[in-house]
Amino acid sequence: MARRYDPGRRERIIDAALRVIAADGMAGLSHRTVAAEADVPLGSTTYHFGSLDELLVAALRRCNENFVQELRGSEALAEGPAGSAGLAEELTRLLGRWFAGERGAIELEYELYLAALRRPALRPVAAEWTEEAVELLSRRTDPETARALVALMDGVCLQVLLTGGTFDAPYTREMLTRIAGGGA
Repeated sequence: MARRYDPGRRERIIDAALRVIAADGMAGLSHRTVAAEADVPLGSTTYHFGSLDELLVAALRRCNENFVQELRGSEALAEGPAGSAGLAEELTRLLGRWFAGERGAIELEYELYLAALRRPALRPVAAEWTEEAVELLSRRTDPETARALVALMDGVCLQVLLTGGTFDAPYTREMLTRIAGGGA
């Protein structure tokens, strides 16, 4: 029997892995569960991803794109008004828009991001998102301040997710303004 050419199979496997993690957490992830979710033979998952770490790297890389795309697409960040208040306002707006979406998607992204604590193969990919976000924000401020802004945004997101709270835009805007303005 001839092999069937299926150019989208790798992407479907990554999507299936994300659905498995969203539904069952990292503990539910296996080549078998992903193959079943993607409706592909088990051998397809191991062909495209020799280990679960390889699959998780691809999944985390896909998730990393979500918020970074928001940063890249922000005209206000690229050309917005100078000053810490304008930067803080735009970052708060982007975070608010992110939290207004499906909370499960944010939880999935952070679950994969934090999996890097136990899976060293994921650490460089987790760092990629931080470095790209810092690079994008460095267009509006210095790299050290950009790194502090990213750290605050991560912290705010984790607190909201872990406490089950709601995103507090005024507080976030104020703290981002303080960091962007040099702590004043």
